[in-house]
Amino acid sequence: MGKFVITKSANGEFRFKLNAGNGETILTSEGYNAKAGCLNGIESVKTNSRHDERFEKKTSSNEKHYFNLKATNGQVIGTSQMYASAAGRDNGIESVKKNAAEATTEDQTA
Repeated sequence: MGKFVITKSANGEFRFKLNAGNGETILTSEGYNAKAGCLNGIESVKTNSRHDERFEKKTSSNEKHYFNLKATNGQVIGTSQMYASAAGRDNGIESVKKNAAEATTEDQTA
């Protein structure tokens, strides 16, 4: 089962990562000023990852593949790692869909 991990960066921002059951990070959030915003971001991932159209498939300038998960308002909630192939990226999307809805949350800032 997947797990959201909340951390606090050196500049005081809260972030979350969604890890697959094997511990691999499959989605990383933007920084949030408050933990409440970070928790709302996690809930947004759980909701929006159920909808194929919320995943934006991208290719970087160095030909690596990645995706963004967007909210209904178009704001990016999370970004994937870089993948060598489009198939790898697509597998990452499927992993987010599979893991996000039932993922537990581990708060490493408490």
